Amino acid sequence: MPILDSHTIEFFSRSPEQTRRIGMRLGGELKAGDVICLQGNLGAGKTTFVQGLAQGWGSIDAVSSPTFILVNEYRRANGNLIFHLDAYRLESVPEAEELDLDSMLAEGVLIIEWPEKLDGLIPNDRLWINLEHVQEEHRQMRFNARGKRYDDLLDGIRQSMFGGA
Repeated sequence: MPILDSHTIEFFSRSPEQTRRIGMRLGGELKAGDVICLQGNLGAGKTTFVQGLAQGWGSIDAVSSPTFILVNEYRRANGNLIFHLDAYRLESVPEAEELDLDSMLAEGVLIIEWPEKLDGLIPNDRLWINLEHVQEEHRQMRFNARGKRYDDLLDGIRQSMFGGA
């Protein structure tokens, strides 16, 4: 059963297209101040998921992995922003503090890959998504909500994916 508890949903994606579509459904619900954490090994589908998320949100910019530049910005026609942060290369918490996550949250949506490297800097209220490479193109995705806003987001995804609670 995909619903583990009221704060957690698990999906099984069978293709990059399906991973992207799940991202699109979530992207359409996002607003400034939202924090989406993506945890998973290299090749787990994080960038593919973010491509869908940005598309569903309405980004006019192409999505690429920000591994070497740490933060990519994607814009919507109305000027809204998504900040796509890849913490993989961060060496320390002080280095992470220099990124000023608070100003990003004030201005837009924050998507964080490798969030476990930002220990203590990420708001407690957030949506944490764990992506796991199962086989070839198959991915297991576990969504865990912390806080009412993210419970509501999960409810919306649950409704659109399964047609009910």
